[in-house]
Amino acid sequence: MFLVRETPRFTTEAGHTLTVEVPEERADAVVAAILEVVPLNWGDYERVAFRSASGSQQFRSLGSGRNAATADTTRVPCQRITCFLPNSTDLTAVLEAVYSVHPYEEPVVLVAPALRSLHVRGQDEDNPNRFWNRPVADWVPEAHR
Repeated sequence: MFLVRETPRFTTEAGHTLTVEVPEERADAVVAAILEVVPLNWGDYERVAFRSASGSQQFRSLGSGRNAATADTTRVPCQRITCFLPNSTDLTAVLEAVYSVHPYEEPVVLVAPALRSLHVRGQDEDNPNRFWNRPVADWVPEAHR
């Protein structure tokens, strides 16, 4: 599937990338539903997910589902949620959780094979680019300052 040589600096793990497009006001609910099924661990961290800034999702109903056909394209302010799911994850349970809280009849949910890299603990800690070796940035949690 992937050809990546592991090094003393990192290892790799196979799994899936889950991407969900959701109206802004339901993004918290989707993330919470995913976390009920899987902790979204990434190395020494958990609850690791990416949420985009608001974008615009568009669609036009064909009328073949629950909703009547629409003449024009509708645009909805949405966020994109992306996270990594290890191969050991019950993908069906995660998708059921997303569908249970998503407001759409046909949500945009993508699942793709992925390979993630994970650091080897204790390596490269003196790197001048690490946040702890630089002036404190605004995003650094108080507990890490």
